[in-house]
Amino acid sequence: MRPTLVLAAALAAAPALGAQTIAITGGKVYPVSGPVIENGTVVIRGGEIVAVGSNVAVPADAQRIDATGKVVTPGLVNAATQLTLVEIGAVGATREAQARGREGIAAAFRPWEGLNPTSVLISPARNAGVTTVLVAPSGGLISGQAGVVHLVPGTAADMVLKAPVAMVASLGPSRGPNGSPRAETIMRLREILDDARVYRTRRADFERAQTRTLAAGRLDLEAMLQVLDGRIPMVVEADKASDIEAAMKLAKDYNFRLIVAGGAEGWQIADKLAAARIPVLTGAMNNIPESFSSLGQRQENAGLLSKAGVQVTVVGNAGGGDEEAFNVRNVRFEAGNAVAYGMDWNTALRSITLTPAETFGVADRVGSLAAGKVADVVIWSGDPLDFASQPEHVFVRGQEIRQPSRQDLLEERYKTLPPSYRRP
Repeated sequence: MRPTLVLAAALAAAPALGAQTIAITGGKVYPVSGPVIENGTVVIRGGEIVAVGSNVAVPADAQRIDATGKVVTPGLVNAATQLTLVEIGAVGATREAQARGREGIAAAFRPWEGLNPTSVLISPARNAGVTTVLVAPSGGLISGQAGVVHLVPGTAADMVLKAPVAMVASLGPSRGPNGSPRAETIMRLREILDDARVYRTRRADFERAQTRTLAAGRLDLEAMLQVLDGRIPMVVEADKASDIEAAMKLAKDYNFRLIVAGGAEGWQIADKLAAARIPVLTGAMNNIPESFSSLGQRQENAGLLSKAGVQVTVVGNAGGGDEEAFNVRNVRFEAGNAVAYGMDWNTALRSITLTPAETFGVADRVGSLAAGKVADVVIWSGDPLDFASQPEHVFVRGQEIRQPSRQDLLEERYKTLPPSYRRP
């Protein structure tokens, strides 16, 4: 069957597959929310997990999948992506992740409203075991809001699991509006937070133009109230230890929940981050530091942070390329690198499953294997953090999905050359 027909057949069969009862038996099951289960069973019905354990009765009508000698985990969660928002980074018409905003402020921007549910980059990520992603905007001082997207076939509405889940901002001269110095960037962020407070108490006056000029427009100020009211956290991109401390002071002064993204020098203040219960999204080094802000980065960063008690989500190293949509699948290798440099293996697996789900408020649905959770399940040929292991079955919302990726289609097209291309 041609790859295009395989894709059509997979899409047509998706609803029926989701309604099946499936029993994955005999595998080494890592629920993540509990201890490993040797010779475990996972039962799926109607898109949900209905049972997980070592002595689970298999329903008579279940389709059995023998996972003996395999590893079974939840679907992976990559919490730093622009998947479905960017197709080709160098082509402006395919980029939906950056708003024009006003003077670097785009707090009202909701990028998931422009996501592409037919992105050719979804299949490679999903085929590699990634079933949920955080999609986040970029650019400016306040880039906009982030949402959690489920990689299930369907429409954009089908895919959005929860949104918004965070506001995204950035510190540092290279990422502030107009490349402004750090102190000015922090001052500008304080101004916006102050003016959001003013707007909250003087909405009617603002509408009648009876207030001073505020630092942002109505929609952006409304969006910032979600942060000040504690409805969503603010993800602040910061690598330098002093920038991270500046973000921590802002969070304390304005009483908002902070998540640090990047955190290249986070290991230097790991005890402070742990004491303040501030989660960190970070990765191992996969290139030399890209700026002076990350000169203090080290391979052991994620491991040192987690050992200090920080809630660490492993993501692609900021600036190293893994945040690009075509590298979403690399998140398990980032976790494997973190293990190689001191992070506990179980903590590393949690850092790409349950920890990001908890951090962004979707742990009641994804990130672990437990009765009542969405049936996002991956069966691996071996250690999922090992480069040589492969996902053999990927279930998303109870559907086993293996859609041909662009790489698969190219391989199929060129693996057999036509006679005119063959050498005599």
